[in-house]
Amino acid sequence: MSNRRLARGPLSKVDKPWGSEELLASTDRYALKLIRVQKGSRPSLQFHRRKSESLVLLSGKLRVEMGESRDALAADEILPGECLDVPRGRVHRVSAIENSVIIEVSTPELDDVVRIEDDYGRTEK
Repeated sequence: MSNRRLARGPLSKVDKPWGSEELLASTDRYALKLIRVQKGSRPSLQFHRRKSESLVLLSGKLRVEMGESRDALAADEILPGECLDVPRGRVHRVSAIENSVIIEVSTPELDDVVRIEDDYGRTEK
């Protein structure tokens, strides 16, 4: 097998109010994203009905909130090289203490996001 890359650059890049997401791979079995979160920013407090994901922090420092519900969140910090598993249904949010770069590997349901709370007004009405 050749060592050539099959793709050049991301399949897509979406700028977000808190940073950006680059979709690097997507199949019927998994998706791979590179996520950048700017210092002081945080994506929405959310959960997924079908999607499960694992996050690996490549650089920066994150505060993670996760729990069974909005009222039962535990907070922790993760550092580069540490991994976080987020099973489907688990309420979660990351906040960037420093500019952070994350790899997300997940099941392929990319649009499966239920926003509970969002600093940018993107919650469902």
